[in-house]
Amino acid sequence: MRVFKVKNKNISSFLEKLGCDKGGVNILSKKSELHTLYIKDLHVGAANILKQDALSIGADLAVPTGVVIASEKYFDALLIGTTKHFEILSKKELAQPFGLKNLAHYLKTFINQKEFKTKIMGIVNANDDSFFEKSRFQGSNAISKMELMIEDGADIIDLGGVSSRPGSIAVPWEEELERLKPILDLIFAQKLYEKVDFSLDSYEPEVLKYALNRGFKIVNDITGLENDEVCKLSASYKAQVVIMHMQKDPTNMQKDPFYENVILDIDEFFENRVEKAKGFGIENIILDVGIGFGKTLEHNLLLLKNLEHFKHFGYELLIGASRKSMINMVVPSSIEDRLPGTLAIHLESIKNGASIIRCHDVKEHYQAIKLQEAIQSVEIL
Repeated sequence: MRVFKVKNKNISSFLEKLGCDKGGVNILSKKSELHTLYIKDLHVGAANILKQDALSIGADLAVPTGVVIASEKYFDALLIGTTKHFEILSKKELAQPFGLKNLAHYLKTFINQKEFKTKIMGIVNANDDSFFEKSRFQGSNAISKMELMIEDGADIIDLGGVSSRPGSIAVPWEEELERLKPILDLIFAQKLYEKVDFSLDSYEPEVLKYALNRGFKIVNDITGLENDEVCKLSASYKAQVVIMHMQKDPTNMQKDPFYENVILDIDEFFENRVEKAKGFGIENIILDVGIGFGKTLEHNLLLLKNLEHFKHFGYELLIGASRKSMINMVVPSSIEDRLPGTLAIHLESIKNGASIIRCHDVKEHYQAIKLQEAIQSVEIL
């Protein structure tokens, strides 16, 4: 007998090849994935009940020592269990008091999560002050760059006319449209929208309307649908919408950013903005935690490490850390020399749940992602 440890992303496929019956594949798959769920401000009564319920099925709840004697009214806790455990608890806690019914509903969102195909979103800027000079293009040069991106493997092209880097100042929508109009007209005339999906990085209704009338399908809003008019417009065109989180605005977002808990604070933001989007009839949503938009290095790293948390919303997750300053904070480097760091962040983001990667370097990302997918898909049997 010989033994080696196996790591398989698709355990169901592995079990089928092993020869397990269909019922066994379903049961064993749910037992194979371990989840660790941080619960903040859990009522002491709920903590004691949940602890016993978890232990009774083979899961566990890590709690502070004061829970047993109820030294405080609320505690933070860590629920540890498999998909099968969460499935059982999501039913069992429905009959329990102290807010456990709400927890039961929440647990359901962490099981049977959607999986999405990885997509590359290439960046093209029509302004002359974007932080990466090589992303700036005008007129026919922009079209040539887009065609190259399509050839290199881009699934989406994100066009922008105003810089949102830290310290940047917004311009009137008329000026933004003036920068973008020649490119938008060429995209429409050459029917490039039939080859790739186009996204507009804007929060100005009039600018977005012009793009949506020229084949664009995605509204990439760094304000996270703050403007009701953008919501109405997106709904009327049935556009897909990127809801991005940003603390404050580009002029001051990097001035002492603070969060009580960056994961939970952004989760609450998404919950509110998703509800708002749905209220306007928007269903096709992408979430973007906004790396570098009102975050310290530690905030960015925590979001990347815990990105999988946001999958519970059931939407695609977008990450855009291409050549950003957080790379320089870890390894001092110029913008031109940050491709390796960019690839490291984006590949890790895919492993942690991202399905849309916004980047400047499409060809290099395509190669890296295809290799990552090849490694993840290989089967032992």
